[in-house]
Amino acid sequence: MIDFYALTSPNVQKIFIMLEECELPYNMKTVDVWNGEQFTPEFTKINPLQKVPAIVDSDGPGGKPYTVIESGAILIYLAEKTGKFIPHEPVKRYDTIQWLMVQVANVGPMFGQHVHFSRFAPQPQEYGGPRYRTIVNKLYALYEQRLTAHPYVAGDDYTIADMAAFPWLRNIQLLNVDLAKWPHVKKLVEKIEARDAVKRALAKVATIKSSRDTASNDAKDRFFARGKYAIA
Repeated sequence: MIDFYALTSPNVQKIFIMLEECELPYNMKTVDVWNGEQFTPEFTKINPLQKVPAIVDSDGPGGKPYTVIESGAILIYLAEKTGKFIPHEPVKRYDTIQWLMVQVANVGPMFGQHVHFSRFAPQPQEYGGPRYRTIVNKLYALYEQRLTAHPYVAGDDYTIADMAAFPWLRNIQLLNVDLAKWPHVKKLVEKIEARDAVKRALAKVATIKSSRDTASNDAKDRFFARGKYAIA
């Protein structure tokens, strides 16, 4: 059994999707990061970075419990555990890993910064806002170009590279993106949304209650490591 520490972010949604696609049994354990639950000693032992997602697999390597943090690492771990959604042929395998790394090293951080500077930072943002908006558009253009030649992100098959990118690429309300500008990305998003496992995953995400919209200013300061929580 897998204990899955989660909330609702795109990085968490990837893991919901992978668990549902692989039909792995799991216990969802919500961690309300907007209410500071990630800072408890108990959760810090699981993930010293104090963020979700994280998993604890009771049947890890050698049949022993094993903890995995970071969404990209979790996807690779679950793919290798089940033998699903990561190719065995070397070129296709490394194509998948490369595009997974594109998401975790570029899409997640840059899209996240765009959301932060457009929604949570003091306005107007004459530098941060335009900078991250530009990078978001460049990354959409990158995926659009890639998908003109391939039906899926890593090639011909649906893989963990698609699961990683999908929750971010579809996050158009927060990003203020018009997918009509990126028809191949739009087609991929719609194709993945139609999968039964993805429908189940997104339905579970929709049941999770977060205090994001009601969090106090102090809770937000702690979450963003700003104000009195900043480290000089």
